[in-house]
Amino acid sequence: MNAPERIRLTEFSHGGGCGCKIAPAILSEILASTPIRGLPKDLLVGTETSDDAAVYRLNGTQALVATTDFFTPIVDDPYDFGRIAATNALSDIYAMGGRPILALAIVGMPLDKLPVSVIQKILEGGESVCAQAGIPIAGGHSIDTLEPIYGLVGLGLVHPDKVKRNSTALAGDVLVLGKPLGVGILSAALKKGTLSEAGYRAMLATTTQLNTPGVALAEMPEVHAVTDVTGFGLAGHLLEVLRGSKLAGEVRFNSLPVMAEALEWAKQGVATGASDRNWKGYGQEVQLAAGAPEWQRKLLSDPQTSGGLLVACAPRAEKAVLAEFATRGFAKARTIGRLSAGAPRLVIT
Repeated sequence: MNAPERIRLTEFSHGGGCGCKIAPAILSEILASTPIRGLPKDLLVGTETSDDAAVYRLNGTQALVATTDFFTPIVDDPYDFGRIAATNALSDIYAMGGRPILALAIVGMPLDKLPVSVIQKILEGGESVCAQAGIPIAGGHSIDTLEPIYGLVGLGLVHPDKVKRNSTALAGDVLVLGKPLGVGILSAALKKGTLSEAGYRAMLATTTQLNTPGVALAEMPEVHAVTDVTGFGLAGHLLEVLRGSKLAGEVRFNSLPVMAEALEWAKQGVATGASDRNWKGYGQEVQLAAGAPEWQRKLLSDPQTSGGLLVACAPRAEKAVLAEFATRGFAKARTIGRLSAGAPRLVIT
């Protein structure tokens, strides 16, 4: 067995991070025949709009936010892998406006290939993020698998009247994106061995930044809808907002925040396989400007692991939303577009 420091975790996985999610079109087909029976009246959010987490009302002032997320390695360093996976899992709670209260670990490891010390580092990375969020990892479950898998069940609390859904945006809302795009492209460059040290640091910085502005966004009545951008790419998760809210959307491509090195690699054709799968899943609902280069399409469908919050808010709340992101250290948060009345369709200008 190799020494722990020489092991490359990404060599054990066929995909990485949120890029290993089931493609949107296939997932829709799978779920189409899944029966929904006997929904309790206190289930405020379920599977009906592909939202980020389930929400169950406990009483007049508290609702439980419940989610789970796990994936195969997106980076080689075990501690960093644990941090990224935990940050990504807790993001769903913040996207609903919730405050995390505890987590459970989901662990699947190829015990014949990875030494215990490497597995311990993965768990330590996850625990460090939960400590930063102020919550414990209170338990979990582990199995012996062919590929390394790590993630969390996350639980949080939110006021029942302040839940932020992905399906309640309004015509005229502006769109604010909290983190820069390009995580999938950088991860593809990492697998090829061409990602620079600066590019890796940039990827790690964004994927381990907790989406804590979600808690404050829950207190803003003029924030009408929130989701987080992960494996289906910006276009895919924005389409979920448009379909759920029955609105059309426009995004200005030049307004999109993008990590500098990811932009360079995108223009050179670097992308993940999940990018093409995502694009096919959008169907005819995403329209690029005539003559737009192929790399722009790849960036719009690039799977984001632990991506940013996507916020739909009234124009008069735009400054307050951007200020909240800035206060929390999200320096690249940007207004990227607007919603309007019309059939669900996303136009990129």
